Amino acid sequence: MKDERDDELLWDGGLVVSKSKEADGFDAPDINFLGHSFRDYENGASERQKGVEEFYRMQHIHQTYDFVKEMRKEYGKLNKMDMSIWECCELLNNVVDDSDPDLDEPQIQHLLQTAEAIRRDYPKEDWLHLTALIHDLGKVLLLPEFGGLPQWAVVGDTFPVGCAFDSTNIHHKYFKENPDNSNPKYNTKNGVYSEGCGLDNILMSWGHDDYMYLVAKENGTTLRHAGLFIIRYHSFYPLHKAGTYTHLMSEEDREDLKWLHVFNKYDLYSKSKVQVDVEQVKPYYISLINKYFPAKLKW
Repeated sequence: MKDERDDELLWDGGLVVSKSKEADGFDAPDINFLGHSFRDYENGASERQKGVEEFYRMQHIHQTYDFVKEMRKEYGKLNKMDMSIWECCELLNNVVDDSDPDLDEPQIQHLLQTAEAIRRDYPKEDWLHLTALIHDLGKVLLLPEFGGLPQWAVVGDTFPVGCAFDSTNIHHKYFKENPDNSNPKYNTKNGVYSEGCGLDNILMSWGHDDYMYLVAKENGTTLRHAGLFIIRYHSFYPLHKAGTYTHLMSEEDREDLKWLHVFNKYDLYSKSKVQVDVEQVKPYYISLINKYFPAKLKW
């Protein structure tokens, strides 16, 4: 089925593909630069893998419905800082994501690697290039000036709260210690939601995804809805990797999910030790920021 909003795309077996894509376009590698399979959470031989598992233990215990409501109320005030998108990109030089088994580079390099890979293969979709650049900016929540939240409240795979924790969540066993897991209000398939209610109407585990979504939306971005969808759900692997929680989706969600499938391949597999020349590409991304965002945003 063709996406009617864009003549350059075709829907093909769960993935949107570009008709104009070059034959030598992006080809996903089999292993990451550390020599392991991507998103390998079971290789307990390395200290990094053990740290990732401990991260998910803490996340699964503490991410409750009430915690998410509290975080959204606090950070929805957008009173931490006034700054531009690019200033926030530069702040990410101080951030490394402890939940990611594939990456140990500063975050700004991951943003640019993702954006540049998409830009090469989808040159006409400038909104998608910018979405790639900004999708992880919410990780500034780790920094002291944004409250210095613990890693488990900022990064990692995301999932709905207020309903049952699906078994496809990474390290699902640790949810048994989450108070919501034994609360009959929250531990059924639909929980506090109704089937087909739409993902905009559910609460996701709190982190950089939801925070950046709130920042972009409340500051009046003109990015298309699919861009906001990617920002909020790019870490929602149980949905876009395992195909669960689809009973909560609306028809608009299903259309936007096609773009998230495109984005995810680049977000995951473009991680590399080959660094992007920041100063060389900066003018292009500044032009996109000016097109889709105000000069200063409230964070």
